[in-house]
Amino acid sequence: MRVAYLLTTPRAASYRLGRMILPQLEAGVHGVEVVAIFFFDDNVMVLQRGNPIGERLSRLAREKGILLMMCDDCALERGLAVGEPRWCTPEGEGRREPGECRVAPHVVEGVEVGCFPDLYRALAGRVDQVITL
Repeated sequence: MRVAYLLTTPRAASYRLGRMILPQLEAGVHGVEVVAIFFFDDNVMVLQRGNPIGERLSRLAREKGILLMMCDDCALERGLAVGEPRWCTPEGEGRREPGECRVAPHVVEGVEVGCFPDLYRALAGRVDQVITL
């Protein structure tokens, strides 16, 4: 089974991912193929360079081809991205063309930044289950 994780609740990245899922993936015993992990709210903070969870995850994602994507607004608010929201104006209006949003240099290697349209495009036909933690 191929899954994507959406990390939405407090400590989903630091606890559930960092202390359960990531060690299982590294040991090869997780039981499913993880295709993508999408980070919301403060969960994006583990993706900073120097964070042990982020560094391990970056390495694993590179080896296994796992998509790591941060919510654009969440990353912008926390200084982990630069630019503007991709699919909404800074005033909260929808837009038809994506805004320019880039991952900040102090984020671990291999992370992307986006919003739902970007995630849907990246996951199309690649997952069997989406799991929200």
